[in-house]
Amino acid sequence: MVSRMTDGKGRRGLSADSRHRAGARSVPPIVRAVRVQGACLSGVAADLVTVEARFEPADREHTDVLVTGLPDAVVRESRGRVLSALKENGLGLPGGRLHLNLAPAARRKSGETLDLPMALCAAAAIGHLDARALESALFVGELGIDGRLHSVPGGLAAAAAARDSGLRHLVAPPATAREAACLPDLEVRAAEHLAQVVAHVSGGRPLACCLAQEDERAPVEGPGLDEVRGQPAAKRALGIAAAGGHGVLMVGPPGVGKSMLARSMLRLLPPPDLDERIEITRCLSAAGRWPGGLARARPFRAPHHTTSYAGLIGGGVQATPGEVTLAHGGLLFLDELPEFRREALEALREPLENGSVQIARARWRMELPARFQLVAAMNPCPCGHHGHPRIACTCSAAAVARYTARLSRPLLDRVDLRVTVTAPSFEDLTGPPPESAGEETEANLVRAGRAARERARARQGGRGNARLQTTELDRWAPVRGDALSLLRDAVEAYGLSARAVQSVRRVARTIADCADSEKVGRAHFAQALALRGGA
Repeated sequence: MVSRMTDGKGRRGLSADSRHRAGARSVPPIVRAVRVQGACLSGVAADLVTVEARFEPADREHTDVLVTGLPDAVVRESRGRVLSALKENGLGLPGGRLHLNLAPAARRKSGETLDLPMALCAAAAIGHLDARALESALFVGELGIDGRLHSVPGGLAAAAAARDSGLRHLVAPPATAREAACLPDLEVRAAEHLAQVVAHVSGGRPLACCLAQEDERAPVEGPGLDEVRGQPAAKRALGIAAAGGHGVLMVGPPGVGKSMLARSMLRLLPPPDLDERIEITRCLSAAGRWPGGLARARPFRAPHHTTSYAGLIGGGVQATPGEVTLAHGGLLFLDELPEFRREALEALREPLENGSVQIARARWRMELPARFQLVAAMNPCPCGHHGHPRIACTCSAAAVARYTARLSRPLLDRVDLRVTVTAPSFEDLTGPPPESAGEETEANLVRAGRAARERARARQGGRGNARLQTTELDRWAPVRGDALSLLRDAVEAYGLSARAVQSVRRVARTIADCADSEKVGRAHFAQALALRGGA
């Protein structure tokens, strides 16, 4: 793709102050080719892009600019920003022809991150900068027409790409640089203006190094578990799910507290460690939601049931991350689960199994991280009152069957815990708080979950119980003695699949950890089967 733009006056008309500020010098009338490294976002990763520039002077007042290498509309429009910023800072192009190529040519380039490397490459091609000073560094940033640098998403992704390719330095706007500095083994410098970058690479005033800042973790927002009155079985299930990393489905009539329970589960999870914060930040940043530094808390995503397939799973024209990726490292809450589109629900099977999403198109393939904990809720029937103690259900048996059949067996097999949430009594709503009533409290569940995770970490490293494979289950959750007969009877009675049997073993291992038991016994398997609703 080739596009043209003309700068009518080139460097003519610049003030002497502007020329002095940017250190402009006369342009030798020679043809030169230079290369500068930039980066473009691709999903939650960054692809390195080599910006190549070649300038051919000509006896005319205007400058033709050609951009090749499959640029998108944003990259094509950057010609205007680049020319204006260069001219404003005394680096305007003389009459001639500037050819900018974005390599590799076969890969489409998108986004505003290439503004800064394109400007530096153009300035070096006409002799304002020494091309050797631009080597071994990655430049990322959006330019304003006056040369100001605007922060762009993907600082961590760009830093990872630079480090993996052997580049030693990265220059970016402040917020992007602060994010990139969180990755070790890379020198990151922040600049607020094009003139500062020019002075840095010209040997003038160097840019200050940007160091990773250790900020305090953010408090968890949302309701607390103790604010939900009653529901002891659901609270117990959420505590087990948080301790082992299991998915949970809550079934109950509307208004009984399913949404509050789901939101309060975030308080039961441990704060993210450094590696998790980097991963969470990388996903948020790639979607343009980065916090200007490392993420301080686990994400909680609650998309509406009308969300499209691409909105939930990811993809679309520009392959943007979906809700499953935005929930990476945190919770994905799907309320009214059967109301989601069937193809979107079935696509959840892959991330629930593998912790990632594969998106394939005719000319490209992308893998997006999506290791989240699923918390789902649904009504027992279309009207929502099937089994309600005080409100009669108006649905026929066939309607109830059709409603529940919207969730396929393969999807349900991947949800470890299923708990029935009943309507609370008047005494539950108006009685004493959970601690006074002798019920499970948030503090108790947090302590039990922390202890269970420490036992699992000492036993199997960083893998949570929900991710244990068959050979690991044989070692740490063997089925023996009377537990074997119990599980055999459950398989015959409920037709449990092989995946469901392994799911029961994982949950039983977590229940044993919460009970401070090294061995997984019959009682633990019985609780795991009960928390699965039998099937």
